[in-house]
Amino acid sequence: MQELIDKYKSDEESVYNTWYINSQERLKAFRSIRRGVLNVIEKIKTKNFGNDFKDSSLEFVLNCITEQKQVFIGAAHAFYWKPKLRIPDIYENENNQLIFGQFLERCFNAKSEEQLLKEIILLEQNKIKGLGPAVANILYFLHPEIMPPFNTVIVNGFNQLFKEKIKLGSWSEYLRMREIILEKNVQFKQEFSKDLGAIAGFLFEIGSKKIIVSDDASLSEKELLKIQQSLKKRHNEVMGDKEEEDLHTEMQYHLLRIGQQLGYEVISASNDRARCHNGNNFSFISLNQFPDIGLAKETRKTIELIDVVWFEKGTNKITGAFEVEKSTSIYSGILRLTDLHLSFPEEQASLFIIIPDNREKDLLFQLNRPAITGSKVPVKYILFSDLRKHCDAICTFGERKEALYKISKNA
Repeated sequence: MQELIDKYKSDEESVYNTWYINSQERLKAFRSIRRGVLNVIEKIKTKNFGNDFKDSSLEFVLNCITEQKQVFIGAAHAFYWKPKLRIPDIYENENNQLIFGQFLERCFNAKSEEQLLKEIILLEQNKIKGLGPAVANILYFLHPEIMPPFNTVIVNGFNQLFKEKIKLGSWSEYLRMREIILEKNVQFKQEFSKDLGAIAGFLFEIGSKKIIVSDDASLSEKELLKIQQSLKKRHNEVMGDKEEEDLHTEMQYHLLRIGQQLGYEVISASNDRARCHNGNNFSFISLNQFPDIGLAKETRKTIELIDVVWFEKGTNKITGAFEVEKSTSIYSGILRLTDLHLSFPEEQASLFIIIPDNREKDLLFQLNRPAITGSKVPVKYILFSDLRKHCDAICTFGERKEALYKISKNA
């Protein structure tokens, strides 16, 4: 097993290196998903959850999860409303919906492994049709050191490695698998992490045949071709992610530079301050730390994850905030800006989404959601191409933030 782990960790294109260790989006994902779960709970409490997965608060949570690389592939499928089978039975059955909401709330607030296991057992006893251990993918983002992710590929990898026969769809099978994962995670604690995402990624790589367990070495030509195609696809995805990350960094740099040239104090997201664009370190432009803006800890942490924030010089007053979006969820960026606006409605900070040209329609769809239009948050947007094209001119001739209005658009 040690040789397999070494291969997993040394492969620059493994999910360990592209998602678990190096992904700048991981921290944002945990925050967004936790806030999304709270929203699901609130919607169920107020009887506003709806009777379909599409456009629901739960869809937002699962979209954030499935964006977290291949480890969470298919995480949303189990929650799609299947009208012929009437599953999962949390959309039409109000009592089941309430049970699900209470389960999520108790798991969110749980402080121990025993509490979580108790809640899983109680949920299973309610026998809600179609609501199986796919829920563990949500629980992972609430308690990453206790609950491992769960999908077909991870199960296949687990079965191949440990010669087990774990089946999908059963909480008892999931819990048995979890016990073995925890045991091996402790045994190889120097190689993995207390966060079970590391070992889950290892099992995923085995399940997807990227890492071959010795007993499975004799593969047919068809299987070998499939693996080769999968590896090529993964390589292309890795290179695509790198290109997107570079674009994201470039746009953040333009915004920091413009803000500084216009006379504002600027700062990047708390997990991005070590970034660099063309030899220009963010740390040389940004404030050393996020100013005290007088908010509760959780709200402050969310706002500190906004990609770029501008402050009036010598004050803690936020005058501009920018979310740079690419293939990640546009909706989560809008929610962070919404949190900022609702925290300081009287200050009228200018809010912007910076978006790739080819995602303009996606952004307009999200900005016209009832939940966003109803909150009356004044969000403008700027295309990547326009920010890049006009950056130098704004730095040279601009005087205040209103210079950005010339290149921005309204929903």
